Amino acid sequence: MFGLGWLEIGALIVIALLVFGPEKLPQAASQAGKTLRNLRRMANNARDDLRAGLGPEFKDFDPADLNPRNFVRKHLLDDLDDDWNSKPTLEPAPAYAAPVADELGVGEIPPYDSEAT
Repeated sequence: MFGLGWLEIGALIVIALLVFGPEKLPQAASQAGKTLRNLRRMANNARDDLRAGLGPEFKDFDPADLNPRNFVRKHLLDDLDDDWNSKPTLEPAPAYAAPVADELGVGEIPPYDSEAT
């Protein structure tokens, strides 16, 4: 519940009782609930007005996508997850596989390219 444990919730209740008193605590809780509902309604109305103002082309627009973390997750990391899940698993090479031609033999000196250095 909002990242709070039972100890923190109990401490908040005790503090609320000390600040508001047992007589006014129900009224304060009711007022807090009304304020929260009004804020939620205002946010929903603002989102709906934004969607209506943008037009039908943006009917799937979500303002939460403007958050940089959500933007990166949606546009970059989702593609990586799809690619990662679609790749076949690699199996180890069998023990009888022929050696790679580019490997040097024992005591063999690697080629030297004077133009590369």
